[in-house]
Amino acid sequence: MFVVAGESLIDLVSDPRGGDGLVRMTAYQGGSAYNCARALGLLERETGFLCPISDDDFGGYLLEPLAAAKVAALMPERVDAASTLAVVTLNAKGQASYRFHRGADRAFTRESLLAALPERPTVFEVGGFCTIAPADTPVWLAVIDEAAARGAIISIDPNVRPSLVDDFADYRARLDRFFARAHIIKMSIEDLERLDASMSVEAHAAAFLAQENCRLFVLTLGEGGSRAFSRSGSAEMGVYAPPVFGDTVGAGDSLMAGILTFLHRNGHLVPDRLAGLDTETLHAMLAFGAVVAGLNCGHKGCQPPTLAEAEAALAAWRRAG
Repeated sequence: MFVVAGESLIDLVSDPRGGDGLVRMTAYQGGSAYNCARALGLLERETGFLCPISDDDFGGYLLEPLAAAKVAALMPERVDAASTLAVVTLNAKGQASYRFHRGADRAFTRESLLAALPERPTVFEVGGFCTIAPADTPVWLAVIDEAAARGAIISIDPNVRPSLVDDFADYRARLDRFFARAHIIKMSIEDLERLDASMSVEAHAAAFLAQENCRLFVLTLGEGGSRAFSRSGSAEMGVYAPPVFGDTVGAGDSLMAGILTFLHRNGHLVPDRLAGLDTETLHAMLAFGAVVAGLNCGHKGCQPPTLAEAEAALAAWRRAG
């Protein structure tokens, strides 16, 4: 089973103001880890989502797409805490910025998370808010260590958000403890620049891959596509443009799900196989991830594609290009 750990939340996206001057908000299910879990389920990976869910109405709204994607809620007992909220602002290109109000996603203990962890996880994907709060760090690191002990490949997508931390240097040090445990690290170019804008992409990749565990580093570049680096090769890929553009919400999470799916289907989710990924394989991996992300961008909010949709779009893209 793929286990995805991190936040679920409600994205409140403002609609254009009407003549009455009121701001109207549309609620979408979201959260980086939640989006990735849904995308993996739709890509037909056996997936469990490790996050508390509120007993409020938004909690029920969050559970519906998980069930539709056949994703198991690994903490099925709902908690007495409000659903976490994100207020989303979209720019003219449909790119999103966020302000967060945390709630149910932090209603866990070390014991409750460990009790919900499957016996033999294939992948433990952690990201989003797991690295944000200092008090949460030892809890999540204990769960990661237990998942690794049970045989999981550890993958991290941190979503670096300086606005959520009081002491960025302390946060950076905490983040390094997560990176040290990861076999796969995925980041956006914005994440990378927030960590250290003085280093080149290649220098960042080399530093990650020099660590004991890291075998694969993936970087998303927004409109510039994506890049990937292993210990045996590197590759880059442009974006897949959907027929109709919606917005970019959940694009990076969908791409990550596509990459993990590609690696699983091709037998690469083993440390030595990850380290040996050559340029040709990395290119094919990024292409599949780009199509999954691009199809998601054909909708408003995070709406990842099914495996059949992704395969059909990839085949057509290859024929066209």
